[in-house]
Amino acid sequence: MNVTHGQIITRGLTNRCPNCGGHRLFKEGTLFVLNAGCPDCGLKFEKDDGFYLGAMSLNYGVTLVVCLVPIALLWYNKVVGDRWAAGLAIGCALVVPALLYRSSRSWQLMLYYSFFPQHLPANRRELAAGEDENV
Repeated sequence: MNVTHGQIITRGLTNRCPNCGGHRLFKEGTLFVLNAGCPDCGLKFEKDDGFYLGAMSLNYGVTLVVCLVPIALLWYNKVVGDRWAAGLAIGCALVVPALLYRSSRSWQLMLYYSFFPQHLPANRRELAAGEDENV
């Protein structure tokens, strides 16, 4: 079985395992606890320390572009008052990242395996002597 770039992207956007497409990235009954690995295929989700800093950056960027910039523009153009703009900005800054937490983790896996599809167990092949897996 070979996982294509299209499948990796589709699975990342739908919060599924990039290797097998399983629906269990997160532990059942929890909102914010990522499984250490896929219960279906065994793909390890937890990489090195700091791997998911990219997910935090994605989450921050989406929150900024989708929520905070439009509020700032509404405030600048005097569509909303100072207090309303501050309240909306604080509310968005607290709520939107929590809502995007699960998706941003999935997006980080999607980006990683989009650049390194050969790291997926389904795409692994035997390497020749001296051949580097990352080439």
